[in-house]
Amino acid sequence: SRAFAWVARKVDNDTSERVRSLNLRGIYFQKESKRFYPKNELAAPVLGYVGLDDGGLSGVEREFDEQLRGKSGRMLITMDAKRRWFGSVERQPLPGENLVLTIDEKIQYIAERELEAAMQQTHAAAGTVIVENPHTGEVLALASRPSFNGNSTRGVTPEQMKNRAVSDIYEPGSTFKLVTIAAALEEKITNPDEVIDCQNGAIFIAGVRIRDHKAYGDLTVSQILEHSSDVGAIKLGLRLGEERFDKYIRGFGFGSQTGVELPGETRGITKPVSRWSKVSIGAISMGQEIGISPLQLASLVATIANDGLYTPPRILAATSQPNQSLQTIAYKVPDQRRVVSPLTAVEMRRMMEGVVLRGTGRRAMLAGYTAGGKTGTAQKIDPRTGAYSRTNLVASFAGFAPVNTPAITVAVVLDSPVGPHEGGQVAAPVFARVTQQVLAYLNIPHDVEVRSPQRLLLRAATQVKDEDIAESSPDRFGGTLAPPAEDASTTAATTAPAPETVASLRPASVISTQPIAAAATSDPPLTAPALPAPPVTGGTVVIDVEGGAVVPVFVGKPLRQVIELAQESGIEIDVSGSGVARQQAPAPGTRIPAGAHVAVRFAR
Repeated sequence: SRAFAWVARKVDNDTSERVRSLNLRGIYFQKESKRFYPKNELAAPVLGYVGLDDGGLSGVEREFDEQLRGKSGRMLITMDAKRRWFGSVERQPLPGENLVLTIDEKIQYIAERELEAAMQQTHAAAGTVIVENPHTGEVLALASRPSFNGNSTRGVTPEQMKNRAVSDIYEPGSTFKLVTIAAALEEKITNPDEVIDCQNGAIFIAGVRIRDHKAYGDLTVSQILEHSSDVGAIKLGLRLGEERFDKYIRGFGFGSQTGVELPGETRGITKPVSRWSKVSIGAISMGQEIGISPLQLASLVATIANDGLYTPPRILAATSQPNQSLQTIAYKVPDQRRVVSPLTAVEMRRMMEGVVLRGTGRRAMLAGYTAGGKTGTAQKIDPRTGAYSRTNLVASFAGFAPVNTPAITVAVVLDSPVGPHEGGQVAAPVFARVTQQVLAYLNIPHDVEVRSPQRLLLRAATQVKDEDIAESSPDRFGGTLAPPAEDASTTAATTAPAPETVASLRPASVISTQPIAAAATSDPPLTAPALPAPPVTGGTVVIDVEGGAVVPVFVGKPLRQVIELAQESGIEIDVSGSGVARQQAPAPGTRIPAGAHVAVRFAR
């Protein structure tokens, strides 16, 4: 017969030799090329895979299929009437172009390893880690789980092949407060030190009561970001108004594709102002009623890290001919646009640093580097009820390091973690592990004193209380709403922390360790916070201080150093003011029981 049928294609050499040894009649062999991925699962959703005919089916394989394929060879044969050929014209096949990606293999490996560990620990359904250069937009790592092996795609599900960093849509939750506060600062309708009444954690909008996760009273704008107050963010959103707020939402890139060279990128979900309800401005201010992708979240933080300039993320560095040296490849930075002023960006970076030092992101603290970021815990819609779920949430953390000269931005998103599910609980530690390793790999110099990195990170991961970093509650907008008739004043009031500003965290050239007299400042003498109530037995008070902690010398040290020293000593501190520690109580050398606090006052 002139026709033929494939029995098997692209089998391995061992199978081919075994069939050949059978010497079967009518069985022939044809050599074919086959795509091979030497790193197996590494960056598989980014690279994609090809079909039997080497056509790209996902990832960059699909996006650049035409350039990668090359051109087939061709042979024209001249024949006479008796079908005898006597001449031919040949065209040699041309190989395809090479693609040079911005992905760094080692950074990609770090991101995937830490993401895999987090998935196993939290039992999350899916996860994403993105590492980006905020100044150039280069995506240095893009990890997604679940994943697959491009060398063996039989039985692989669409969920495994999905590139979640560009295709997933989720409500960002509290990470979107970065947009709200940055817009308010840029429009000069507030400042980081303005005190805002958070109304004991409740606010009414169009007859709908929105409750905070804690009953906060007076908070500065910096503290609103640090403690992730919904009411505080909503009040700033109301000041902005719908039109101005929408302008900054679009400016930060939400509602449009980033243009990254990957197929299947989503624009997210944003509504024009004409379709906003009366409650929309409050919901969007705290990260609901809007859908974004993990890559858009990374771009938001990268814009703040890049002094307010939005740089579209890119994963393709260049294309080159097969015989071209890769040493000649130069990455071209895409067009940038101004979203907020450099001053606003600096203020935001300082406030985001406060989130890591004093707020919901304390588990993101690094050893030897300053860091800033924002936690997020977003409720997912329950398809059975159409309402927000109390158990299925998306935990996220996005940040940068170092604070003054950001070298990288890292975004971590974990979908539906089981057990602890707050962004500060499960996503912030992943950020810390990835960022710590990447900064060391890139040889970024330390900007703060290194104090026992392993011990510091261990204490940061084990001593921070979950209730201190919890930022979301099922009882918020979209969940179980209290009836409008209920008055907000019935909620128990909680004493808010004293207003303070974020201190400069670069170590001073000269640090005095001598106590500074209280008379040198106009502040009243500092008194120690109340110790835990001692047990009472038969009218006799017994205070057990054995195994407690000895109070170190805090006076004369900057805020960052005080926090690290307190973590190493295993004690809690109550901070007020900014600058350098001027007073502390109890005095240095005092032994305090476990769980006791030390008050430290800072001043410039």
